[in-house]
Amino acid sequence: MKSNYNPYIVLSIILALGGLLFIPFSGAVYLFDWDEVIFAEAAREMISSGDYLTVTINFEPFWEKPPLFIWLQVLSMKIFGINEFAARFPNAIAGIITLASVYLIGRKVRGDKLGILWAAAYLTAILPFFYFQTGIIDPWFNLFIFLGISFFIFYLVSGGSFRRYLDVALSAFFLGLAILTKGPVAGLIFLLSFGVFLIYRKGKIQIRAGHVVVFILVVLITGGSWFLISALNGNLDIIKEFIAYQVGLFSEDFAGNKGFPGFHFVVLLFGVFPSSVVFIASITKKKESDELLNTYRIWMFVILAVVLVFFSLVATKLVHYSSLAYYPVTFLAAWQISQWTDRKVEIKKWQIWILGTVSILIGMVAIVVPVAMLNKEWILDRFSGLLNLYFEGVVLAEAGWGILDFLPGIIFLTGAIFAIYRIANRTIAGIFYLQLTTLIFTYSSIMLFVPKFQTMAQSPAIEYFIENSESEMPAISLGYPSFAQYYYGRCEPGELPLTDKHGWISRQDSSIHVVMMRDNYKNARRRYPSLRVTGAENGFVFGVIEKEGR
Repeated sequence: MKSNYNPYIVLSIILALGGLLFIPFSGAVYLFDWDEVIFAEAAREMISSGDYLTVTINFEPFWEKPPLFIWLQVLSMKIFGINEFAARFPNAIAGIITLASVYLIGRKVRGDKLGILWAAAYLTAILPFFYFQTGIIDPWFNLFIFLGISFFIFYLVSGGSFRRYLDVALSAFFLGLAILTKGPVAGLIFLLSFGVFLIYRKGKIQIRAGHVVVFILVVLITGGSWFLISALNGNLDIIKEFIAYQVGLFSEDFAGNKGFPGFHFVVLLFGVFPSSVVFIASITKKKESDELLNTYRIWMFVILAVVLVFFSLVATKLVHYSSLAYYPVTFLAAWQISQWTDRKVEIKKWQIWILGTVSILIGMVAIVVPVAMLNKEWILDRFSGLLNLYFEGVVLAEAGWGILDFLPGIIFLTGAIFAIYRIANRTIAGIFYLQLTTLIFTYSSIMLFVPKFQTMAQSPAIEYFIENSESEMPAISLGYPSFAQYYYGRCEPGELPLTDKHGWISRQDSSIHVVMMRDNYKNARRRYPSLRVTGAENGFVFGVIEKEGR
């Protein structure tokens, strides 16, 4: 399709916009325990030990994740220092690259308009934007899988021998990087998606033996390099540990969150709004005449279905597990919007109703939260029986809630009502108003809500770890698992236990600073009679286990 825009100008605007939105304020709050802290700690320990091949937590081997993302954090920490900004900076870059990638790939699939609409849809969805402000592993993992699958689609429809070899090699390279980022699950997702696509096409695709050989070799060289080097260096248990972890992902609830059967459907509906509603109409659209567009569209449906089914079967239900689905949902939404702008289809009344309903729910939640935080005693009087001592302390915490915190909800409701009114009157610009409103809402919510939630939920514990990081014995978490004790306590090899076992504490020659949740204090007091409380804040109790009492 003929270009109507200068791609260099469009790409420059996208890169600048991504940098402006994702990079500033990335280090404004502490890292969240566990998901952010665990990777930052692994990077810190690599720098401390000088061993850049072995991933460790508390300086003990940690085989659950390969090192690529941690290497990116190490590089960032070498530049910016060991801090929150450095830990999150790689994902800000991932966000910029993601916006550029969806534009360029959308442009290749259907032209500039689709590329721009796709970048806009991805940028203005709630969770995709939020994840580029974090230090978790998934943005890079998903980006590599997305690029690997996209180049495989190009391979399926490309002409010319060299072009096909290049596309299949690039596909394998990016899938190998995905494996090097988070493990074999990347290959499993690709194989499941390819299997479903193969069934859909009734096995009628053109793949040569030489292409298969190139694909396998590049995947093994790229994705298996760290595994092979680790094994050659004596870490022979790595393959066994990885397999055990991936199997356990299906059968065990590793993260303490079993969720419910439709968990990821709800996450995508609210988390990728408004694209999550817009894309639904594309499901019934008939086959496209353009081979590349039609093949890409089918693959997007396939990926979405595989992700939803695969991670619904996994025992652990976490929000970011279905984050790969952000790509197909936003692509299909962008494609649907392009159909609207060309007046090939009209928005359905049921979509308008769903857009309005979800908008009201999101806006009301954003208003109810500050209302609740400004009326804590009223909340506790009525719901204290449902909250444990830790959460009661969290609710009562002073975090500076005020009138300004109503702005995200008010802005969102006002903007959404106006936008949906325009959509209902068949004004195409209405969907862009809704996207812009959602972007402003997400950004303002991150700026206003996230620091307050962190102050309430974990800041006292982190500040206690920091306060005692220079003492003879850094503080440890007692009765609850935490990786913040290692990162913010700046622990060195052998300083802290991996768990708070009684045997470790009794062998120490000095007093031990401990952090407990309010619910765990009574048990800790019975277990350690020499425990002396030194303070309490929010949901935490701080104390010292005296040497003389053991």
